[in-house]
Order: sequence, then structure tokens, then C-alpha cells
Amino acid sequence: MSILIKNGTLIYGENLEIIKADLFIEENKITKIGKGLKESADVVIDANGKIVSPGFINTHTHLAMTLFRGVADDLELMEWLQKHIWPREAKLKASDVYWGSLLGALEMIKTGTTTFVDMYFFMDETAKAVKESGLRAYLSHGMIELGDKEKGEKEIMEAFRVMEFVEKLGLERINFLFGPHAPYTCSPEFLKRVRELADKYKKMITIHVSETKTEVENIKAQYGKSPVELLDEIGFLKDDVIIAHGVWLNERDIEIIAKSGATIAHNPASNMKLASGVMPLRELLKEGANVSLATDGTASNNNLDMLEEMKLAALLHKVHILDPTIADASTVFKMATQNGAKALKLNAGVIREGALADLIIIDFNKPHLRPIHNVISHIVYSANGSDVETTIVDGKILMLDREVLSFDEERVLDKAQEVAEDLLSR
Repeated sequence: MSILIKNGTLIYGENLEIIKADLFIEENKITKIGKGLKESADVVIDANGKIVSPGFINTHTHLAMTLFRGVADDLELMEWLQKHIWPREAKLKASDVYWGSLLGALEMIKTGTTTFVDMYFFMDETAKAVKESGLRAYLSHGMIELGDKEKGEKEIMEAFRVMEFVEKLGLERINFLFGPHAPYTCSPEFLKRVRELADKYKKMITIHVSETKTEVENIKAQYGKSPVELLDEIGFLKDDVIIAHGVWLNERDIEIIAKSGATIAHNPASNMKLASGVMPLRELLKEGANVSLATDGTASNNNLDMLEEMKLAALLHKVHILDPTIADASTVFKMATQNGAKALKLNAGVIREGALADLIIIDFNKPHLRPIHNVISHIVYSANGSDVETTIVDGKILMLDREVLSFDEERVLDKAQEVAEDLLSR
């Protein structure tokens, strides 16, 4: 399939240059960028007055938690997890996860996310939903071992089952990664084994680390060191690790993360909603750490809108340290695009010839996006998910003029509502 996007304003290259040009897609790659392209294409899109942007890369989600949106708001993390989320998750069925994942995929397509990293349960069902939706995804079974060897073996076996399922799909856009939940739910011995398996099978790892002050204090009381120092000691941290949250980091933690090449997935909305704290973004960037952006699950956000997440990230750090120059628009935009691609070693997150055709078109013909003085500023501070008009992943159009093409939107909305109501009545 070929697509020609005409008359658009492109966010071009790693330096976010704003240019007026046409863009030609063949198969799943951007092959030509220039003015007045005459290539014959299967689909021609007129992007006059619109911005062609790299798609957003959401580096930490729990997609099927869309089913719990608004269920347990305004609680601190451990009460939220132990008294409300985990008991309900224990009642989940595989089919619930499929429909919750489709609902999340629908929301991502309609708000400009083209790639996401997910950790949850029944991940073969999420893989089915991703296959149907057309999105690009990195999927992990959330492993909770609690120092129990027998339970750990079961978790490893489930991870292998998911890995085999994903690999049998044979789709480059759907990938498996290992997902040990956190250092407070997985023993050092178990985490060492996960590291060995990741090396053996050449898979990435995602893990929650230092999300709350209490978590860090408990790990220090148990092991005499911070969660990051513990992971470093067992050789866990490498450039194939995506750390979710990283809120409570000391100076040594930041040095370790930057040196290891691991990525920190920043979740500002979730961290604020659960009152977990504020990640030390200024210090991480100064040390050269790769910081990406993420929404977390919808039970603690409560949406998957990366445009909203960018604005929250930019504003949070300015007011937290009383410096308006911190988390400027370009830095935050790169967190949502290029830095996520770097974390995943993915040829995306940027518009240039040869890159994967994962991009979106944002309609700037709206009063809250005019006059156009600074495109990146408008995207970070003024735009919202409903301004995304077209979403293209792997060279295929998933949404055109706000109409989702890859599956039946109304059917997903209705079925997800039915499934959620049934789940909460169990």
C-alpha cells in the first residue's frame, strides 16, 4: 500500500524542524519527503492547514485497566492496589482483557498513540486486540513472585506462553518483553533469573521501580539499599530496561540509571493522582538519562491521551521547582516520541526518509490552535487528543478523518461497557 500526504506542515527530523512538504509512504516506510511530489499512490490525503507529526510512543501502560476507569479514585497507591484493584483483577477472565484492551486501543488510535508498552495479565488476549487494531505494541505478562519459588515458576511459564503466542503471530509490530512487576513484589533471585532469560532470548524488560516513598523505605529496610542500587548490584540494569515511574531517586540512583542506559518512563498524571511524588526530571536530564513519557493505566490517570500527558509533564516540573524553563515544549515532545523510540530501539518517533511510517495528522484548523506561532508549543500546551484527525501505523491507516477503520468503534464501546459492568458485579 502507498500513501501520499499532500500540502502538510511536517515536524521533520530529530531537531523538530517545521517544514511545508509532501510525504510519500510505501509499504511501512516513509520513502520520500519534498515539495510537489507527483508519486502515484493508493491513497492521497490533503493535509492543508494540518500538522504531520510522529506518532506518540506510550512507554508504560496497563491497557485492559480501561475496565476500571473511575472505579477507585482519590486513594493512595497501596490502598488503591490492595483493597480495590488487585481484588478486582483476581476476578478477571481472558475475554475481559480482550475487550478492555480493544477499548484502550481505540482510545490510543483516536488520540495519536502509535506504539505502546504494556504489562498486564492474559496478555495473549491483549495481543489479539493489538493485532486487530493495527497498533504497534510491546507486551509483557506482569510477574509477581513474592519470594515464592513455586509461584515464580508459574509466572515464568506464563511469560513463556505469552512469548510463544506473540512470536507465532509473526508480526514485526507486536513484540514480547519480560515484565517483573517490581523489586517489592519480586525477589532479587527471581529478578536475576529474569535478567538471564532476557539476555538468552534477546528480549527487553519493563519493571516498576521507586514509585512511592514507602516502597523505597521498605526496600532499604530489607536490603540496606535503594531499589535502583539493588537492581544495579544484581546486574539487572542495561539499556534494554524500561523503568516505570522512577519518582523517588537519589543522586546515586540517577547516576546508575544514566550509566546503565536504561530508560525512565515518566508517568506524571498517575504520579500526581496517586500522590506518589514528582520525578527528578531536571537531574535525570542533566545526567544524560533517557526519559520517555507514559500514561500508566486508566485506573490511575484516567485516560491514555499522550497530548494531555505532555502538557501535564511540562507544567508539573515548572511549578515543582519554580523554574519555567524546565521541561520546555521541545524536550517534552521528544520524550513522547524520539525518547520512546530510543528506549525500544525502534526506527520511529521521527519523520524522515527511511523511518517507519508511524505518524499522525493533527488538525490545526481550530480556534484553540490559532494563530500558529509555534507548532511544538501548540501541540504540548494547546492541543488535545480529539485534535488528532488521522493515525497511521506501519504504513496502514487506522483512522482517517476521525473514523476508525481497523475495527467497529461502536461495537467496542458497547461491549466494553457490558464487560465492565459484569466484572464489577462478580
